[in-house]
Amino acid sequence: MKVWEEFLKLNGWHSGYGSVDSALRHYARKIRSEKTRENFCVAVMLFCKYCALDPDAVVPLTPEEASKHCQAFTDSLRDKGYSIRYVNVNQAYLSTFFRENGFTAGRSLKVERYHQPARYRKKPEYVPTSDAIYKMGFAAGSPKNRAMVFALYTSGLRNSTLRAVRYGDVGKELELGQNFVKISVYPEMKKVDPAACKGNMPYYTFVGPEAVKAMRDYIEERSHRQGSILDEEPLFCSDSNHVSNEKQRSIPVSKKGLEDMVTRAARQAGIAHWSDVTPNCLRKAFESVLRNNGLDPKDQEFLMGHILPGVQDPYYDSTKVEELRTKYAKLGFFKAAQVDKLEMIKAFAQTLGINEIEIKIQKLREKQNDLGEMEALGRIMRQELGIRSMENKKIKKRKQEEDSNNHSKYQSRIANEKELVPLIDDGWEIVKELKNGKLVVRRELT
Repeated sequence: MKVWEEFLKLNGWHSGYGSVDSALRHYARKIRSEKTRENFCVAVMLFCKYCALDPDAVVPLTPEEASKHCQAFTDSLRDKGYSIRYVNVNQAYLSTFFRENGFTAGRSLKVERYHQPARYRKKPEYVPTSDAIYKMGFAAGSPKNRAMVFALYTSGLRNSTLRAVRYGDVGKELELGQNFVKISVYPEMKKVDPAACKGNMPYYTFVGPEAVKAMRDYIEERSHRQGSILDEEPLFCSDSNHVSNEKQRSIPVSKKGLEDMVTRAARQAGIAHWSDVTPNCLRKAFESVLRNNGLDPKDQEFLMGHILPGVQDPYYDSTKVEELRTKYAKLGFFKAAQVDKLEMIKAFAQTLGINEIEIKIQKLREKQNDLGEMEALGRIMRQELGIRSMENKKIKKRKQEEDSNNHSKYQSRIANEKELVPLIDDGWEIVKELKNGKLVVRRELT
């Protein structure tokens, strides 16, 4: 049980305090959103703690006393540095609490709200370009992180929603080889995160080929490590060191974990304003793609998970999935040329801890004018990682000596465990096991 649930004596949508119960009944009738329930209860708990009164002891206050307490509480939140939006939202929850407990008409609260400019945002946001997002994906460091970056961008899903996606929500289409995979959003996702299906409004969206490929790579890697993935398990599971490997597979990646990963990927991709890049920024980038590619406004709103007016929602039933998928497939989230291969390798080098890569390339090329940028990058990576070049004359000479002493020659290849038995039957032998679980095998040429 969470702190606010215990403090307010909650049992689902009911409270041991009559005053709280009355307000919860109001929200249950209007929207019954788990996130709204949580936000409302937290606001009431903080207010009661500030006043040193339980909820039922607050209700008998006079309108003047209640107004004074509410104003002092909201002012204290602002003094602590909370955003204007957060302060005003808490005040709105308290207004509802008092209104549902008889503070109406002449007894209504008189509390001043803080002025909030139309475009006010306490924390700045930076929406990266499609090329920058592509770099972020490859700079993220693993198939899982790359899949999450590309999925956020090409689906427009919120942080809470992506984390609530189960393997069963996408597994079938991934296994069938679909390149534009549908992701359904539905109220039951709120069991994972109360904000996962905003307004209890079900809808569906898609992820593009780049995200799909990364998902398949991640699933293959995860299956090799954990075994087959169950439909009810989260698509993106936790990799926290605080829980056992067995429990990781049933726990979704955390909200902060996803936020930190996106910001870190932005930094490693060389984005100047990397600290201002969040999962919501990728959602905004998705919205820009929908808007700039001439998609019908109603389709835009539906794919964003927004409530459509009137009777437009039923139009997007199961019979329209393929029609909308076809429209989505024409959007093109990344340019045809994508990002230069050299830039991808630079981004990857940064994930390996090789910093100031541009400066190092420039210095090396100043020493050797005939050296190409790609070759310079390769030399720097080998040097930084302690990898000796195969062009080293000593190595070549030693290899020639070994070949001269060894009349037999070998054919080598890399294989996985599934291929091992028939290869051994065909005369191959194991030479070395690699860190990724694959094997180096060889056989003598006759």
